[in-house]
Amino acid sequence: MSSKISKEGIASARKREVRKLLKDLGLRIYSDINEGVFPEINFPSRSVRNIVYDERLKQYILGKTSVRRSTHNIKHIRPFTQLIWLAFFVKKLIEQGKTSTLRDVFYSAQAYDMEFMDQSESDEIITDLEALLSKAREDFNVYPEERSAIFGDLTIEYTVPGYEGKRLNLASHPDGYLIGPSLSTADFIDTSAEMVLAVEKGGLFTRFVEEKVHNRYKALIIDTAGQPPRSTRYMLRRLNQELGLSVYILTDGDVYGEHIAMVIISGSANAAHLRELTVPSGKWIGVWGSDIKKYKLPSDPLTDMDIKRIYELKKDPRYKGGIWQRELDFFLKIRKKSELEAFAKYGLTTISDKYLPEKLEIAKSL
Repeated sequence: MSSKISKEGIASARKREVRKLLKDLGLRIYSDINEGVFPEINFPSRSVRNIVYDERLKQYILGKTSVRRSTHNIKHIRPFTQLIWLAFFVKKLIEQGKTSTLRDVFYSAQAYDMEFMDQSESDEIITDLEALLSKAREDFNVYPEERSAIFGDLTIEYTVPGYEGKRLNLASHPDGYLIGPSLSTADFIDTSAEMVLAVEKGGLFTRFVEEKVHNRYKALIIDTAGQPPRSTRYMLRRLNQELGLSVYILTDGDVYGEHIAMVIISGSANAAHLRELTVPSGKWIGVWGSDIKKYKLPSDPLTDMDIKRIYELKKDPRYKGGIWQRELDFFLKIRKKSELEAFAKYGLTTISDKYLPEKLEIAKSL
């Protein structure tokens, strides 16, 4: 049954909101200078000590400690100026309908005689602006290089300048479509999908497209390309929140795959200042450690680094209880790990014909 989505210009509304926040920031700075007051800004501290786990939200958030940067303090003038320049730069990006990579920001600063020692410093200032405005860099039209892909019956309508009103169905190309700036900000128009399958590996993504998993299971398929970039996590959240689609996550059977699923569901400590990158109702359906034994999958022994990482996650409050702690313990018990491709031992279509329907059925009880 096709789902019709009323077009509300959600992406456009977000851009208007960011422009207003940036304008308000500029007006505050201007007002302080006009009144002979040293301008200052306050935003949440992103220090490790101020990152706390919220049981209600089931994710890490920033605590109540804040950072103050005042032009009255000579040590603050450099980062203060960098942040205000960045606010000016991203306002121009949004107004002109342009995008920038993180690397572009670093080099663009040089045109304004704005000094950054290296890209890590400019990246840090971008994160400061995120914390100040409580918005993600993608809302500033600033993106990292890495991207993943999506395939399935979803018609979108572009909102980027020059393509406004143009529509595209994401099942029209067998390689899928990159989840870049134009796609992640497009309006959702129509879909027959009832779920989203987020898969860690590009090979499995291609396999699912070939096996028409999108038709068989009424699914949108997303290749997360390993740990998904934030634009992909934002896309997953939009599909879940705006279309009401359940999100199921398939990863390699190892501790890193389990963590990929957790980041999609509850976010990461590095993005504790953001709230719109999670899918709390998402479900990790495998490959679990217990699946390695159940399906007699080809496997490799855990390395010392794997074991160390398991013990680190066992201390993380997000992994207490449920399948999370159970599967960490199972990995330790069998001391093995496996890959999604391991199902090919039993035939190329085993993972879509046998494993996937069984795990989707199990997911109903999770």
